[in-house]
Amino acid sequence: MTIETETGENYEIKDFSLKDEGLKTMQWAESRMPVLQLIKKRFEEEKPLKGVRIGACLHVTKETSQLCEAWLAGGAEIYLCASNPLSTQDEIPAALASKGVHVYAWKFMDAEGYYRSIGNVIKARPNITIDDGADLVSILHKLKRGETDEEVEIVKKVIGNETDIIDEVWGGAEETTTGIIRLQAMADDGALLYPIMATNSSPCKNLYDNVYGTGQSTIDGILRATADLIASKVFVVGGYGHCGKGIAMRAKGLGARRVIITEVEPHAALQAVMEGMEVMSMHEAAKFADIIVTATGCKDVIRKEHFEVMKDGCLIANSGHFNVEINIPDLEALSTNKTQIRPFVEQFSLSNGRKINLLGEGRLINLAAAEGHPPEVMDLSFSLQALASEYIVKNKEDLAKMGEKVVQIPEDIDDNVAYLKCETLGVKLDELTPEQEKYLSSWRTGT
Repeated sequence: MTIETETGENYEIKDFSLKDEGLKTMQWAESRMPVLQLIKKRFEEEKPLKGVRIGACLHVTKETSQLCEAWLAGGAEIYLCASNPLSTQDEIPAALASKGVHVYAWKFMDAEGYYRSIGNVIKARPNITIDDGADLVSILHKLKRGETDEEVEIVKKVIGNETDIIDEVWGGAEETTTGIIRLQAMADDGALLYPIMATNSSPCKNLYDNVYGTGQSTIDGILRATADLIASKVFVVGGYGHCGKGIAMRAKGLGARRVIITEVEPHAALQAVMEGMEVMSMHEAAKFADIIVTATGCKDVIRKEHFEVMKDGCLIANSGHFNVEINIPDLEALSTNKTQIRPFVEQFSLSNGRKINLLGEGRLINLAAAEGHPPEVMDLSFSLQALASEYIVKNKEDLAKMGEKVVQIPEDIDDNVAYLKCETLGVKLDELTPEQEKYLSSWRTGT
């Protein structure tokens, strides 16, 4: 661990000497995120975020670096920590620190370092929070309510006993499905103390990032961790939401012999069947699986009764946000030995002689063993985050009047990002004629 400032307060990263490598990697991402570059150019001219403190808990990757660059161009002061202990690309924090971002992130963080880093972001008293999984928002609310647990106590060692920090927050935005679920539950209980924009619910996020980003990057993580062949394998996906659809699509495209879906929701199960997938229970699917990936947002998707029927050599991985989808304590209890076979492969030997291979400690495999979503798709998601930040600044009074709840990003913002992406890809759209406009208007109004 290296603290690379004179005061020891500006950032905490692994190694500042990785800066030049990080700057090159950032340039690579920049060339593949054209929409965000257009937003950055406008931000440079207008400075809509001047003097605004942004506290972000995100995967610290080359793609996130471009969002930070846009925020910096807009005049913001940025405090950034990691949203996952394994997802940080260590050269990126070094490069961001050289540009003035207060960053607290390194790969293989332990729990104390993870929450200490969140504490450093909270200590900055952010006006806007940007989350991936809602850990930052959750801790802020625990502090305000006076709750205490091991995580809060770690944060308090950084910030002291201050509980009014949340009062300086105007609003926030949430990047992922799991975070939205957590925040919506808080809102339903009347516990959410400031408005959060649901970036993940916007079409530019959930239709592209979740399907195409998660689909490709999950397979990428599995291949980097194992170097195994997908073709000829029986591939099981737990959950057929947007992320599960993308994973199943890519597995099928790479020649998986069978793609099996497990689901609890009937419409999702029917859609899987209509799209050529098999659907069965996890208990049945585990008997045939060569590879199982969970992508549900729930816990214990793979547990004791599934481990007991898995075939020898099965690979299991998770693409849900938290490492609770695979019940690792159950697997450990059934095992007589655990061996680190490869950097991101732990092999568990069961008492009956079978071996089960856990990838990436059960954490997000696309970020633990690979580099997360490609920059081209994150161009959409992070363009939304940049514009959501601007929207919060310009509309903070109106958002406050709406009450404490989860707020959708305005449709015109999402549409604008989609149009810009089409333009940068050279995609030409048709335009409605005046007669078509009139026809559609009369059809909608029934006149």
